[in-house]
Amino acid sequence: MGSAIDRVDYFDSSALVKRYLLEAGSNWVQARYHDATCFIAIADVGRVEIAAAFAGKLRGGLISPVEYQAVRMMLDTDVHRRYYIIPVEKQRIDEAIVLTGRRKLRGYDAVHLACALYLNQTLLDNRLPPLVFVTADEDLLQAAQSEGLSTENPNLFP
Repeated sequence: MGSAIDRVDYFDSSALVKRYLLEAGSNWVQARYHDATCFIAIADVGRVEIAAAFAGKLRGGLISPVEYQAVRMMLDTDVHRRYYIIPVEKQRIDEAIVLTGRRKLRGYDAVHLACALYLNQTLLDNRLPPLVFVTADEDLLQAAQSEGLSTENPNLFP
């Protein structure tokens, strides 16, 4: 992170999918995405969840095969050019398991929260501002807040 970075946002898949598919909050997510002073982090598993959301929209007839290919290519490009990918290591999985005992979380949501908490602690250890955890999932939002993270819900910005 350079000095031009003003903010670090950690996006879970429920929020970041709004970058690719038009939903409530998509304009807000797009603004964050295009803000060059915003550093965007995601867990590696988020790529799977977003791709699965695309596939579900394709199967449901909500997007065409051409649109599906376009959003998949956009995601692949963004992963290589725009996002900081947090690898999901054994320690993050162990932390996620502990989180499931403390908070109402589904499996991958616990992994997202564990990755965000890890990154947030790394930022604080390096005397950088804390991250903002971005999710459209209410249970995950409440869990992140309970764990002390600043949060944003893009659904509040239709």
